[in-house]
Amino acid sequence: MVERGGPCPMFLDRLFGRTGPRAAAEALYDTAVAQARSVTFYRDFGVPDTVDGRFDMLVLHVFMILHRLKREGEAGRRTGQALFDRMFADMDRSLREMGVGDLSVGKHVKRMGEAFYGRVKSYDAAIEASAADGGAELGDAIARNVFGVNGDGAARPSDAILGALASYVLASIRVLDGGPAADLLDGRAAYAALPVPTADGEDASDAGGD
Repeated sequence: MVERGGPCPMFLDRLFGRTGPRAAAEALYDTAVAQARSVTFYRDFGVPDTVDGRFDMLVLHVFMILHRLKREGEAGRRTGQALFDRMFADMDRSLREMGVGDLSVGKHVKRMGEAFYGRVKSYDAAIEASAADGGAELGDAIARNVFGVNGDGAARPSDAILGALASYVLASIRVLDGGPAADLLDGRAAYAALPVPTADGEDASDAGGD
């Protein structure tokens, strides 16, 4: 029997097929991880196949979903927070599996969280500027964050590489922006087709990829 005050939200979610924020975040995170691990980024674009390189590709793909969720009010905020929490629970688990001691895990996760927020801020600004600069600032942000340019003496990738990756991110933003909000809040997201580097700096990413 339903108590006075009406059925609880969880019951309504099950009744009407809606997924709660945690379940949606789990599915969205799995999608981001799968895309971020695509071999083309490491084989064809020279993204460092290291812990840091893979972390930064994951941050980039989670950012794209969070960018879309910002448009969905309180439901988007809750799902975005659940996605962030899921990501950093995974970071905690991964650090422990790598043998990082319990006393150090918290410090590592805190630093990763600070890095995450810094990258999200830079990507947000670059997306905002992309209409005017064609993605130049986004390419610079990818160079800094993913390839470590301006730190550790890392060489800057070619303009072709950075342009293709920036175009892929912008195409993915368009794909996510064009998808139904209900799908995203139920944990279903898609990115643009994976980019293909070419000699002249063009890329083959489009708005119809998986």
